Amino acid sequence: MDKIMIEGGRPLQGRVRISGAKNAALPIIAACILCGGEHRLQGVPRLKDIRTIQEIMSGMGSTFGTDGAELIVDTTGLRASEAPYELVRTMRASILLLGPLLARLGRAKISLPGGCAIGARPVNLHLKALAAMGAELHLDHGYIHARVQRLRGAPIFFDTPTVTGTENIMMAAVLAQGRTVLKNAAREPEIGDLASMLRSMGAQIEGDGSDTIVIEGVPELSPADHRVIPDRIEAGTFMIAAAMTGGDVHIEGMRPDHLSAVIQKLRSVGAELETESDGMHVRGPASLQAADIRTMPFPGFPTDLQAQFMALMTVARGSSIIKETIFENRFIHVSELKRMGADIEINGNQALVRGRDTLLAAPVMATDLRASASLILAGLVAHGGTTEVRRIYHLDRGYEALETKFHSLGARIWREKA
Repeated sequence: MDKIMIEGGRPLQGRVRISGAKNAALPIIAACILCGGEHRLQGVPRLKDIRTIQEIMSGMGSTFGTDGAELIVDTTGLRASEAPYELVRTMRASILLLGPLLARLGRAKISLPGGCAIGARPVNLHLKALAAMGAELHLDHGYIHARVQRLRGAPIFFDTPTVTGTENIMMAAVLAQGRTVLKNAAREPEIGDLASMLRSMGAQIEGDGSDTIVIEGVPELSPADHRVIPDRIEAGTFMIAAAMTGGDVHIEGMRPDHLSAVIQKLRSVGAELETESDGMHVRGPASLQAADIRTMPFPGFPTDLQAQFMALMTVARGSSIIKETIFENRFIHVSELKRMGADIEINGNQALVRGRDTLLAAPVMATDLRASASLILAGLVAHGGTTEVRRIYHLDRGYEALETKFHSLGARIWREKA
């Protein structure tokens, strides 16, 4: 098992290019199930979660190959419809296979998903919607069993906006008979990217980016070529890192319109941000000012950047309040930041962060994907030795070569065997 070592105290300088978005690539790969043939995808990041969904789909009869930087997904031979526990337990996004399998094969057997320990994230909203579309569903020994002759379009109202739920039902609905209207749908950019891929395949979808999405089912789809959008969470992580270290970083290949709330907050803490033709230029201030955040669905401040922003606030002047409204267990990184000298007090879903002049290097343990990133950011500014971040297999699920990219910006950071 690997660990990441960091000697902090160096401002980040230079240029870094953002990889394709994991949270867009996963549903797009799943969407290839909807029709046989060869799909060609660009911008798919090389990550553990991507390898996991490929392994699951390979077991169903799909094949994967590469052509330069393109990922080729051929689902012609897809016959099986089971996603086993041994693979699904490592990645919650595997539930995204349920909708396309039902739409194409009329059957699916998916293990209840696992992944990061950041909250319940129940799949009941997915199942309720599929049942409204005519699917017969039951749970047995930890598996979701689903069958249908052909899905029927239906009005669907999500009790709360759900990204994977919206994506799953979009994929189910494109081959359903009739019209499906999703109300209170999630609005994240990754949903728009999936809709773009589905339209390239011949689907009829309108309204993505709003809270009402209308899908007219079609009899069949065709394979498509598609480029995955850049990863806004990776981009946000580098933006925060540049501000936190007092750095001067050009972040290439990102979409500023996907991070408006984060850009606004970073300006409020004193960072200088300039939009460029291919991304964003971030300069960190001599002294960071405290600012409050409240996580919200898009276009609000993303929950996936809450831990990183908290790390930023540990070295800001003043006190900040961070309120987490999306996942109930997303403060489990706090105890590790406190090992590095951070002054953080938790009260329910709210954290009070009192900024300190500096953090101290210490051995810490990652608890989930985004917590891993927050500890690395803390290590970049910590003094008094080497910060050692263990259990970084979480990090490898969602960041492509993160330590290599930080090293290219001048950070003293490297990977070792634990």
